[in-house]
Amino acid sequence: MINFEQNKKEHIRWLILLTLDHARPIGAPESLLLSTIQTVPIQLTMIELRRELDYLQDKGLVEIKGRDTARWHAKLTSAGVDIVEYTTPVGQGIARPEKYW
Repeated sequence: MINFEQNKKEHIRWLILLTLDHARPIGAPESLLLSTIQTVPIQLTMIELRRELDYLQDKGLVEIKGRDTARWHAKLTSAGVDIVEYTTPVGQGIARPEKYW
């Protein structure tokens, strides 16, 4: 059986990584991440975005600044860049497409 909620989370995590890759080396505020992902279109709230950012930080793929403020700012770590550039295997929990080139 397909777990749509889990698939959505994994896809959002991949989209966060891609967006932050395009925002390198500065990173991006959560408002930019939210608006970018919502154009896919995916229904996403700020709380859901923060949960997935937190997950990616726990994995060591993003760094979050401003956690104690109203506005978070995220940036890819070198491990996150490696995932986006397909130079390292991605573990479970992130819906990175298969490399086709």
